Amino acid sequence: MGCRHNSIYNGAMDAAPIDYDARYLAGIVLFNRGDFFEAHEVWEALWMDTPAPEKRFYQGLIQAAVGLCHFNNGNLRGAAKLYSSSRAYMDRYGSPFLGIDTARFWEQMRQCFTPVLNVADPDRHAIQLDEALVPRIALDPPPVEWPDPGPFLEAEEE
Repeated sequence: MGCRHNSIYNGAMDAAPIDYDARYLAGIVLFNRGDFFEAHEVWEALWMDTPAPEKRFYQGLIQAAVGLCHFNNGNLRGAAKLYSSSRAYMDRYGSPFLGIDTARFWEQMRQCFTPVLNVADPDRHAIQLDEALVPRIALDPPPVEWPDPGPFLEAEEE
């Protein structure tokens, strides 16, 4: 799997469950595992089926995942561009939105991307992704059950 980063998805919180789209949840599982490219693929299928107003939110998640993938692969200029565009998409939504504390998520993203964002030409610097700073997406309320993302990845391969 491409653009892998080691982490786990969130544990249980206290609010009542919401009926989240399984593709949304599968993308979060993949994102929190560090499988950023795969998360983007699953969320892209959801994005294509989603009408406004959530469509731009999913586009922001997709671009955040690809930005982390670029960062992990050393494409720092691409990472910085996607950080900015994904944040612009998601800033339109209040926090929380679809169970994500977007303010917290973007604070974590800012901390993660600070080394890239603080230099004029990031590709000219040896900046590596600090895995300890990679955001983790938590949902509140959490889903009743987290799906196995495997079937969603297989659907993308067909």
